[in-house]
Amino acid sequence: MNIDGPGVPDGRPSPWVRQRTDGDAEECVRVLAEVHVRDGYPVNWPDQPGEWLSRGSLLGSWVAELEGGLVGHVGLSQGGEGDLAPTLWSERNGATPGTTAVVSRLFVAPWARGCRTGALLIGRAVEEARRHGLHPVLDVVASDTAAAALYERLGWELMATVERQWSPHQTVAIRCYAAPS
Repeated sequence: MNIDGPGVPDGRPSPWVRQRTDGDAEECVRVLAEVHVRDGYPVNWPDQPGEWLSRGSLLGSWVAELEGGLVGHVGLSQGGEGDLAPTLWSERNGATPGTTAVVSRLFVAPWARGCRTGALLIGRAVEEARRHGLHPVLDVVASDTAAAALYERLGWELMATVERQWSPHQTVAIRCYAAPS
């Protein structure tokens, strides 16, 4: 399924979103490496980044293309160990954690930002979650202020900021968000 972008005010081409295929893995890892160098996402570079992109109970994953090249990625999965947002949302709404879907592994190539790519990718993941009758949630490292600003511009609700011990020497603040109802 393709989702056409609404156009970009300065006349640049619009990105479009499609389901990720196995053939996209290498290009996804290349773009993720660019994002990691520039923005520090992911905070800890995975030993096997291709597998990291597909980790968990995936409900789906999508890529964005712009001008013939892959420029972004998003995944949607059932909540897993370490996901904070599903539990927070479920407790607040008197529901079980199985009623949520976690938006994750969202990234956009630095050169492709400002074209609504992130918003289109999130929109596609939210659409799929709702199609499954699930409420979209996500966790983001608090230091990723650009991602947090995007979620808030899109109306996502900050439920809490929680400190997590990722290793004996690494404590990270995590912001937990829920999509608007």
